[in-house]
Amino acid sequence: MTTIAHLERGEKGIILDFPIDSVPLKLLEMGCLPGLEVELIQLAPFRDPLYLNINGSHVAIRLETAQRINIERI
Repeated sequence: MTTIAHLERGEKGIILDFPIDSVPLKLLEMGCLPGLEVELIQLAPFRDPLYLNINGSHVAIRLETAQRINIERI
């Protein structure tokens, strides 16, 4: 299974699923939900955090969280 952590800069994917208890509530409130498109905008040194465009919002998430969000590359 591919996760957000597997994306390279500029790649996009569709969020498939994730364990609800492993994703911060703030991220869910910002629109990180199954069926939405996610794009990796930039990586910080050591790939943590990852800067993403999710549903038009630019957010930074930890690598640990990104590894739990399953996607399908597009």
